Amino acid sequence: MPSSRAAAALAPLPGEPELRVRLTWLSVFRTVATSLLLGVYALRLLAAPRELSFNDTFAFIVIGLVYVLTLIYGLWLRRGRVGRSAVIVQVAGDILIASGLVSVTGGPESPFSFTYSLAVIAASILLSQRGAFVTAAVCSGVYGALVVTHLLRISASPPPSLVVRAAFHFASNALAHFLIAALAGYLSRQLLAAGGRLSASQADLRRLATLHEQILDSTPSGLLTCETDGRITFINRAALIILGMDDAAVRHRPVQELLPGLPGLERVPRYELKVDTPRGPRILGLTLAPLEGTERATRLIVFQDLTALRRAEDELRRADRLAALGTLAAQLAHEIRNPLAAMRGSAQMLSQDGAGDPGVARLTNILLRESDRLSRLVEEFLRFARPPPPQRRTVDMEGLVRETLEMLQTDPLSRGVALETDLAPVSASVDPDQIRQVLINLVRNAFEAAEGGKVRVSLGGEGGTAHLRVWDSAGAIPESHLGRIFEPFFTTRSGGTGLGLATAYSIVRAHEGRLQVTSSPEAGTEFMVELPLSAEEVQGARVGSG
Repeated sequence: MPSSRAAAALAPLPGEPELRVRLTWLSVFRTVATSLLLGVYALRLLAAPRELSFNDTFAFIVIGLVYVLTLIYGLWLRRGRVGRSAVIVQVAGDILIASGLVSVTGGPESPFSFTYSLAVIAASILLSQRGAFVTAAVCSGVYGALVVTHLLRISASPPPSLVVRAAFHFASNALAHFLIAALAGYLSRQLLAAGGRLSASQADLRRLATLHEQILDSTPSGLLTCETDGRITFINRAALIILGMDDAAVRHRPVQELLPGLPGLERVPRYELKVDTPRGPRILGLTLAPLEGTERATRLIVFQDLTALRRAEDELRRADRLAALGTLAAQLAHEIRNPLAAMRGSAQMLSQDGAGDPGVARLTNILLRESDRLSRLVEEFLRFARPPPPQRRTVDMEGLVRETLEMLQTDPLSRGVALETDLAPVSASVDPDQIRQVLINLVRNAFEAAEGGKVRVSLGGEGGTAHLRVWDSAGAIPESHLGRIFEPFFTTRSGGTGLGLATAYSIVRAHEGRLQVTSSPEAGTEFMVELPLSAEEVQGARVGSG
C-alpha cells in the first residue's frame, strides 16, 4: 500500500468547480502582481529619467501581454471546460512571464528571478507535490538557459569570476525552487487534508442537522422556541399541526399571539391552556423552560394536544354518572310505580262512588290526569335510565333521515325555519326506531333554537363511521353549558324535562357511537352523531380505496 505522502503526490486534480475557483483566484493574483510590477517599473523610470531602452520597451510589452493573456484566459475559464490543459497553460504561462521579466531585467542579476517561485507555488496548488517538483525542475532549467545565454551574450569566453557569480545565482535560485516546491507541496498536502477533514465534518454536520430535523418533525409533541421578547425562532411540524397553521404564518410572530394566556416566559413545570385555532378550540398541556448553552436567552415550550383526552375523560365521567343515576332511577321508579298504581285505582273508585257529585268528579279527574302524567314521566325516565338494547340491522340512513325530516316538517316548531339537507347514501348497523328518536330530539331542539333562522341536516360516511350532523344558525348554547348539556334534568328551556338530549346520548352510546356538540354565535350550533357503518359499507369502502 502506498504511503500517504506518495498518495498525496499522485493525487488527481480536484473537481472542475474547485479547480475553476483556484484558477480564477490565481489569475486575479497574477493581475494584481503584474499591476504592482508595472507600478514599480514606472517608479524606477521616473526616479532616473532617461530615454527608453530596448529592454525597457520589451518589459512594458511583456507586462501588456500579461494583461491581454490574462483577459483571454479569464474568458476561457468563464466559458470553456476546465481540466488539465487549463492547468498546464496556467503554469506554462507563469514560467514564460517569469522568463521574459528575468531576460529583460538583467538575466542572472535580475531582481525578478523570484517570479519563478510564484510559478512553483501555483503548480503546488494546482498539481500537488509532484507537479510542484516538475515545475521547479523546468524553472531551474529555463533559468539556467537564460544564465548561459546571458554569459554568451557578454563574451564567448566570460571571465571566471563572472561564471562563478552566474553559477552561484543559478544554484541559489534552483535550490530555492526545489525548497519552495517541497514546502509548498507539504502545505498543499496539509491544506488538502484539512479540506478533506472539513468536508467530512461538514457532511457529518449536515447529516446531524438532517437527523435533528427528522427527530423534531417526527416528535408528536409540539416544540417551539422563542426569545425573551416573545419572538418565535423555531417551531416543529407537530406544533403547526396542533395549532392548524403553516410555518410562514408563524415565523417571527410574538408567542403571545399564538398562545394567548401564556403565563409568561419564566419556567413553568406544567400548565394547561385553552386556545382558539383554525381547527377549533384546543386544550394544550405545556411546559416552558430556558435553553442552556445558547447565546441568547431562548425559551423552549413543549406542548401536547389534550383536547381528545379531556373529551374522553368528560365522556367517561358522564357515563359513570349516568350509570349511577340509572341504577338509582330504576329503584326509585319501581318504588313510585306501585303506590302510584294504588293511588290511581283509589281515584277511579272514588269517581265511581261519587258519580253524582260534581266536586268529587272534578277532584278525581285531577287525580287521574296527574297520575297519568306522573306515570308517563316515570316511563320516560326509565327509558333514559335503562334504554332497551338496540335491535340492530343494516339500515339505509339516507332514507331514514328523509322520512323523519318529512314528518318533522309538519311540527309547529318548524314554521319560519329554512331546512337544508345534504344527505349521502350511507348504510349503518343501527336500531332504526332509536336513531329516529335521536334525530327527532336533535332536530326539534334545532327548530326551537333557530326561531326563523336556518337548520341544516347532513349525512356522510368516512373511515368506517357514519356522520350525522344537525346544525342551526342560532349558536345560543353558552360555553359554560356545553359540558353539562347531556346531563339528565339539565335544561334552560321553560317547561323542559332535561331528558331529551340525555336520552339521545344514552342511545348513541348504546350503539357504540359518539355524540358531540359545538356552539358559538359566529359558527352556530352543531350536534354530530357518529355511528358505525354496516359491514357491507365498510367492505365496499375498502374495495373502492384498493
